[in-house]
Amino acid sequence: MPRERGQKVVASNRKARHDYHIDDVYEAGLVLTGTEVKSLRAGRASLIDGFASIENGEVWLENVHIPEYSQGTWTNHSTRRKRKLLLNRVEIYKLSGKVRESGFTLIPLSLYFKDGRAKVELALARGKKEYDKRQTLKEAQDKREVARAISTKGKDW
Repeated sequence: MPRERGQKVVASNRKARHDYHIDDVYEAGLVLTGTEVKSLRAGRASLIDGFASIENGEVWLENVHIPEYSQGTWTNHSTRRKRKLLLNRVEIYKLSGKVRESGFTLIPLSLYFKDGRAKVELALARGKKEYDKRQTLKEAQDKREVARAISTKGKDW
C-alpha cells in the first residue's frame, strides 16, 4: 500500500481566531492510541474546548474530544483524555516562558494528517476583549463591502 502524501484536515477551531490574538503558531505531533487514529481517519474530532498545558517539561493537549471508534472493543480510548504533544525541547522552553507571562495560553487551531502522521497546529494566543472582537467583525464587514462595490462597479448593466 502506498504511503499517504499531502495534508488532510480533520478538525479546525475557527472560533479561536475570533476569540484570541494569535502571536505564534507551532506544529506538533500527537501521541495517540490505535482507536484514536482510526476515529480521526474517519474525520471525527472537536477542538472547541481544547487547550494545551506544560507540565514537567512536557506539553499536553487537554479537553480535545475524539469520539470512540465505532468498531472498537474493550480497547477503546476515553474521549477527552490528556494527549502528549511532540515538540522540540527548544520550542517547549520558549512556550513555557511565554505561557508564564500573564494572558498567554496555548490553543489548538487545527488537527490534521500530514504525510500519514497526526499533527496539531498549536497557537500561542492572548485573549481578546469584547471591543476587540467587535472591531475585528467591523473590519471584516468593511472589507466585504469594498470587495462587493469593486466587483459590481466593473459590470455595466
